Amino acid sequence: MRGASDNIRGAMLMTAAYGLFAVNDSFLKGLGTDLSVWQILFLRGVAVSVAMLAFMWWRGGRIRSLSRRDLALATGRALAEAAAAVLFLSALPHMPFANISALQQALPLTVTLAGVLFLREHVGWRRGLAIGIGLFGVLVVVRPGTGGFNAWSLVALGSVACVTARDIFARMLSPEAATLPVAALSAMGITIVSGAVLPFAGWDAMGAADSALLTGAVLAIFGAYIVSVSAMRVGELGFVAPFRYASLLVAVVVGFLFFAETPDWPTVTGAAIIVGSGLYTIWREQRLAA
Repeated sequence: MRGASDNIRGAMLMTAAYGLFAVNDSFLKGLGTDLSVWQILFLRGVAVSVAMLAFMWWRGGRIRSLSRRDLALATGRALAEAAAAVLFLSALPHMPFANISALQQALPLTVTLAGVLFLREHVGWRRGLAIGIGLFGVLVVVRPGTGGFNAWSLVALGSVACVTARDIFARMLSPEAATLPVAALSAMGITIVSGAVLPFAGWDAMGAADSALLTGAVLAIFGAYIVSVSAMRVGELGFVAPFRYASLLVAVVVGFLFFAETPDWPTVTGAAIIVGSGLYTIWREQRLAA
């Protein structure tokens, strides 16, 4: 059982990580109307990989320091990260920022459920019920079979599944596995996958505004990569995971200020159900630890 101080530290790391992910997403949404998904991923991946490898070298880290098992898990995490990035960036230009962020808020629930299924972590019937209610909130946001349904929501949900797999791979790493090599492998994985497809996708000219947005995305994702790996390895998964909700507030504010988007009532209602379910898991976790 991990201590309360570990839970608090993990929650703080998770809040910082997903705030940075939301900032990165806002930059990428601005780029999505001008550049292809593969070009964005490749350029960002090259910049982040170089920065990550340089930082790792400065800190004395080495990818070869990972054991064979940890290397396999880190590679699986990198592939899941690449798949999630492709699906998410494909859906991002076609959905309101708050809507796609609301769907991402299901991650604490899906990660907690995956922790039960694959890591044998204990979740009682109350938190199990909260997961079910939260997933109902996802349906409210997606609205299948209604006029407000956007098929790109299914692509966004595919991204959620891939991020869930990414976080489970991170959770399975041994305590001896250093954070920097794992994060560097994720950045390199996205670069390799996008670079392999880029010759077939074509190359678009970039202006000064595109370069500025890309630079902002690189800086944000660089910090998010490092902090997110650490966040998933500190504290109990069921406690730490819900603090991803910091990104929803950032997404609503950014969507309103920079994209003139206001969430509709189904999105607000569904997001409230999802967040409420996650917050209940926090309260329940504190009750059990008392």
